[in-house]
Amino acid sequence: MWNGFNVAANGAAGSAVATAAVTTTAVDGVAAKADGSVSTTERRGSAAQVWADWRWALPLAIGFGVMALATFQGIARQSWSTEQGAHGPIVLALGVWLMVRSWPAMAAQARPGRPLFGALLLVPALVLYACARVVGSIVIESGALYLVLLATLYLFIGARAMRVGWFPIAYLLFLLPPPGSFVAAATQPLRLQLSELAVWGLSKFDYPVARSGLNIFVDQYRLGVKSACGGLNSMISLTAMGLFYAHLRQHRGFAYNLVFFFGIIAMAILANLVRVALLILITYHLGQAAAEGYLHQFAGLTMFAVAMGGVLLLDEVMSRVWPAPATAAAA
Repeated sequence: MWNGFNVAANGAAGSAVATAAVTTTAVDGVAAKADGSVSTTERRGSAAQVWADWRWALPLAIGFGVMALATFQGIARQSWSTEQGAHGPIVLALGVWLMVRSWPAMAAQARPGRPLFGALLLVPALVLYACARVVGSIVIESGALYLVLLATLYLFIGARAMRVGWFPIAYLLFLLPPPGSFVAAATQPLRLQLSELAVWGLSKFDYPVARSGLNIFVDQYRLGVKSACGGLNSMISLTAMGLFYAHLRQHRGFAYNLVFFFGIIAMAILANLVRVALLILITYHLGQAAAEGYLHQFAGLTMFAVAMGGVLLLDEVMSRVWPAPATAAAA
């Protein structure tokens, strides 16, 4: 009997010791299995502790900040100071705001990515960035900086958190300046169509206008339909604004947003047609100097106002005729 009692006591003591050992191990964050192995979750938890350490985070954050400052200075000089890239500062402010707004939800799902995979993304992006700085290509440099951002986010918060914040991350793509040769080639067919439609419409009102390629002749003046009037840059800026607006509302689902996106493209084309026609009228009535001066900027602002008004009107009309989702209707 006493032997049985001793065996039971020893067994209970052994269980208590084992439980204490497991508890101590769990507190240390390295809960081991019976065979001594460590689960994937605990490994990732250990990695999270490493990457959360300021000794890792601070140098990467400072390095990315220095790179971003140098790149945005170049973008401001070469793109934002021109009519084609004037939307850049607005997109940057909206992108930062979206990122800050989504950060709590992203942080809730944050699990640092695999260091090896993150390094395979980060190192080539850094090499590409350095090469772009040497050759002076702001297009490649800004694209490389975006890749560095993606790799850094993956290392710190992981793929799951990046999926949660996919829209703010993707929205920052609007900051990248498109190549000038691509803009010229992509907008030429549209510029030809816009100039032809503008000349045709104004000729119906007995204005002395004619066209030869991308040159418009009105009275004794000649106007060239440049890339800024081609629609691509306004499509980029209006798409950025329209998608921001749709993302904040997000009340009708993916199909609604897709149709709304194509509506934005149509509004951008219509607004550029209005701009070309307005510049022709300014040239005819006030002279070419006025059309190339401050009234040229006025025509651009008019185009943007027309397009944004069309986007808001489109959303209002679609909201009235588009069936509401089942959940919204039930609510």
